[in-house]
Amino acid sequence: MAVLIRIEHDNANGFNLVLIKRSLSILMRGIGKKDAELSILLTGDKGIIAINKEWFDRPWPTNVISFGQADGAATQHQVGLMGDIVVSIDAAAREAVEMGVSLDERLIDLLIHGLAHILGEDHELGEAHAERMRNKERELRDILIKEKRMADLCINIDHIATIREARGITEPDPIMAAGIVELAGADGVVVHLREDRRHIKDRDVRILREVIKTRLTLEMAATDEMIGIASEIKPDIVTLVPEKRQELTTEGGLDVVRLEDDLERAVSRLHDANIPVSLFIEPEKRQIEAAQRTRAECVEIHTGRYADAPDHETEEREFERIANAARFAYDVGLRVHAGHGLNYRNTARLCQLSEIAEFSIGHSIIARAVLVGLEKAVKEMLSIVKRGHLA
Repeated sequence: MAVLIRIEHDNANGFNLVLIKRSLSILMRGIGKKDAELSILLTGDKGIIAINKEWFDRPWPTNVISFGQADGAATQHQVGLMGDIVVSIDAAAREAVEMGVSLDERLIDLLIHGLAHILGEDHELGEAHAERMRNKERELRDILIKEKRMADLCINIDHIATIREARGITEPDPIMAAGIVELAGADGVVVHLREDRRHIKDRDVRILREVIKTRLTLEMAATDEMIGIASEIKPDIVTLVPEKRQELTTEGGLDVVRLEDDLERAVSRLHDANIPVSLFIEPEKRQIEAAQRTRAECVEIHTGRYADAPDHETEEREFERIANAARFAYDVGLRVHAGHGLNYRNTARLCQLSEIAEFSIGHSIIARAVLVGLEKAVKEMLSIVKRGHLA
């Protein structure tokens, strides 16, 4: 599936491009066209007038124009190209003010109108056709209402504890950091309780469980000790990760294929404690299939190879691996998270993948916080995840 958006307007930062792209991707999935291509041009009055003149002999601006790529809606369902939608940002902005809605809302409504046209509806053919088109637009809006459109951002605060442990004292306290992270707008807090307790301690997890108002994700190895701790503390979700004592950070995803039986037992024990489970995996179909068989609710896709790509070609290849894995995992009914190595440069592109419901990011935010403060660092990353760029 590809939603291709081209912008020919000076107000490129005046609307939320990530929201628009994710919304369109959700709509394409919802109408069974996830593998089709839809082209969007966001232009101004001048641009849409030129298109109206060329194609319809009407030298005035409209708010939206649609072009289907085949004759008849039935034929369109058999081709890979859905069509093209052109929207005037200028007209959308005027109408947003008149209607008392945001520019983002109005742009999405106009895109829904254009998509309904591409699907074969035409309100200009009479009242019966107009009513049918209104019903189609309501159906498309309902698809968006049923699915959360923007990804969550959960902040891993392990390295606050790493700084504390460098001196073996009591500060900085991860509990204080969690409060700042939540007040800054993060959707959740993540901590990894390692076997060697190198940063986060049992005390930290217990207090965090009591004070966190959003949600607490506990990363841990699938050991008897950790399952026992999780079953007692009851985080909102557990993410099972591989763990080696000598590693500086988690080096890759779980080999669920090889460890399927053990992981299935771990998932079952955590489910007995009413704790949902995510498995940290490589972006591979066979790992996702194995994760599904363990009955975990979620997978977190390891993004390390994408984040550490040494050149553009490698980055492109790893991005496609993540995109394909996210779509496959979503299609088989798993909630999709992503994380590892993501920073203020490489996160924005992944945010456009509507299948990814949550990002888990830690080191880059804590590193940024050393220079600008934790609240600002969190808000900057939130801007990227929710808008695709720094505010």
